[in-house]
Amino acid sequence: MQIYEELRARGLIAQVTDEEEIRELVNTGKAVFYIGFDPTADSLHVGHFMALCLMKRLQMAGNRPIALIGGGTGMVGDPSGRTDMRQMMTTETIQHNCDCFKKQMERFIEFGPDKAIMVNNAEWLMKLNYVELLREVGACFSVNNMLRAECYKQRMEKGLSFLEFNYMIMQSYDFYHMFQTLGCNMQFGGDDQWSNMLGGTELIRRKLGKDAYAMTITLLMNSEGKKMGKTAKGAVWLDPNKTTPFEFYQYWRNVGDADVLKCIRMLTFLPLEEIDAMDKWEG
Repeated sequence: MQIYEELRARGLIAQVTDEEEIRELVNTGKAVFYIGFDPTADSLHVGHFMALCLMKRLQMAGNRPIALIGGGTGMVGDPSGRTDMRQMMTTETIQHNCDCFKKQMERFIEFGPDKAIMVNNAEWLMKLNYVELLREVGACFSVNNMLRAECYKQRMEKGLSFLEFNYMIMQSYDFYHMFQTLGCNMQFGGDDQWSNMLGGTELIRRKLGKDAYAMTITLLMNSEGKKMGKTAKGAVWLDPNKTTPFEFYQYWRNVGDADVLKCIRMLTFLPLEEIDAMDKWEG
């Protein structure tokens, strides 16, 4: 079984822009793909762990990951999946969080020459001139389409700030920039990022006349349709000082029976045959 088929079998793939092309690229190890991590806290959490597992699987299959830390996009805050505006963070807090992310990621992904790359979008976003940016990419975005995007829809009633409205343009610009400078041909992200990711593929097509691809991974939900990775205390963090190893273990120990095999498929590297055999276990 090749890597794309394995991702399907593990239930990880939600939406894709061009299945044939994406399958070909990842199965032949030709994907240079990025996943973005906005530094909203000083630790990664279980949701990020899903993305790291995907990165690791694809890296093991010969593809090249780019871990993008959002030092620039973190200045604005992603409205996706939010009912309120994110707390504005100081530059110092954002930098501290970026440093913490970097240390944690290095425990999962192999970085180095011809291996994974780590970049911070503050390097290019903070240098942009607003009027120049509007002239360069503004005409490529339809406000009508942006307002229909899922990431903005649920905010329209409570009020969407102009600051957050720019988030899609910034995320799209990241893809456009890395397509040209790092040969990045694909973006992966959570399923709530779909609209933002399409913005990037469309910008590349309209500005450069070339194809880039996007794929979203399934959000970790339980059988009742609720997002997993949260406890009464809040998020399940990867930092042992924020969620102790015992609490982390206990969280997964307490997952409902109906969700156990799904979690094992998505979050472990056990062979699928072994996991399928578990389905027949009793007692």
